[in-house]
Amino acid sequence: MLDLKQMAEVCRREDYLDASLYKKHNVKKGLRDLDGKGVLAGLTNISTIHPQIMDGDKVVSKFGELRYRGIDINELVNGFVSEKRLGFEEVSYLLLFGTLPTQAELTEFKDLIGKRRTLPTNFTRDVIMKAPSHNIMNMMSRSVLTLGCYDDKTDDISIENVLDQSLSLIAIFPMIAVYSYHAYNHGKGDSMYIHRPAENLSTAEAILTMLRPDKQYTFQEAQTLDMALVLHMEHGGGNNSTFTTRVVTSSGTDTYSTIAAALGSLKGPKHGGANIKVTRMMEDLKASVNDCEDENEIRAYLEKILNKEAFDKQGLIYGMGHAVYAESDPRAEIFKRYVEKLAEEKGSAASAEFDLYRKVERLAPEIISEKRKVYKGVSANIDFFSGFVYHMLDLPQELYTPMFAIARIVGWSAHRIEELINVQKIIRPAYMEVSEDQNYQELGKRK
Repeated sequence: MLDLKQMAEVCRREDYLDASLYKKHNVKKGLRDLDGKGVLAGLTNISTIHPQIMDGDKVVSKFGELRYRGIDINELVNGFVSEKRLGFEEVSYLLLFGTLPTQAELTEFKDLIGKRRTLPTNFTRDVIMKAPSHNIMNMMSRSVLTLGCYDDKTDDISIENVLDQSLSLIAIFPMIAVYSYHAYNHGKGDSMYIHRPAENLSTAEAILTMLRPDKQYTFQEAQTLDMALVLHMEHGGGNNSTFTTRVVTSSGTDTYSTIAAALGSLKGPKHGGANIKVTRMMEDLKASVNDCEDENEIRAYLEKILNKEAFDKQGLIYGMGHAVYAESDPRAEIFKRYVEKLAEEKGSAASAEFDLYRKVERLAPEIISEKRKVYKGVSANIDFFSGFVYHMLDLPQELYTPMFAIARIVGWSAHRIEELINVQKIIRPAYMEVSEDQNYQELGKRK
């Protein structure tokens, strides 16, 4: 009788594919060329990401480029920051509807999101509190699917209805995430408090209100969390969870099933879960080196990581490198300015921690380039800093990836609507079978 380990060994043997076959048949592993460029699978109006800024065929800047609906992310952020406004709702409007809102439209949209920040009667008690889990992403997936049971128009995929469902999910994602954490934390014996945020609060302010017992926060805290949400909100149609959204949408299924699938994709440590890996890696670094001011010690530790001798022995310096960006991730370049401001507000210990992050940010690309063959430049990505920010904001690690989901639901919604409007063809790529043919053998003659 086969046990589980033996059956797994059979799977490994029978499912193994020689890596040379991918090159032989010109198959793009991970839908990417050998130089890292993504295979073109669709068209979009929603966002643009490039490893560098181009003018025709000429490289005019090696710095990465990110545009939301054609607007450079730096210009967009500077716009609302210069007026001392938080940007999540404004940028959500832009991604969903293609243009920046007027003052009247923005006021109305904020009011709409605030009023929709409510869950069905007894949903918190019956769905969130009765079966808590440490895995908040799974709790969010379950909650989203359950919401479909409360919706009389779940399977209506008209643009009007999908937009209606999407706006509600954007509004209530923070509630599902934070309430799920409080339910789990209460199960460990801690006090539980379920705060209903005021309708006039921004999404970042609502999160901090629901999370903290005293509901208090500073403007810098709200602004930094808001910036994290804006910068995580959308990142081209090719990222794993957004592509998942478009693949599942193309089947004609409902919004709740689609977003649950996207959450499952984002949960993975190669995607939305990367910021937790960075945080744990930095904790291990501090525990492993004698002097965090000594760059030689830091360099030696990072070299051990690459040699699979330190941290999780996977050979990866987490938070470094990106599938698209080379010399810089524009999101990280923007974000670290606000990380520094928040660290200054939090005091000397946080500022010292930020200095350590900056050292690793500078040393890691050098070491990776020395030790590994890389087809493009390496730089810190936004995940490198986001975990540190969430730590300064006193967010528990269980909520790190859900924060990503709270932001990315906007991009998923925009891409789902765009897919429904334009394509109406199921996404069905081809896989080539490379096994040898064999004949059926009668049961009694099998060895």
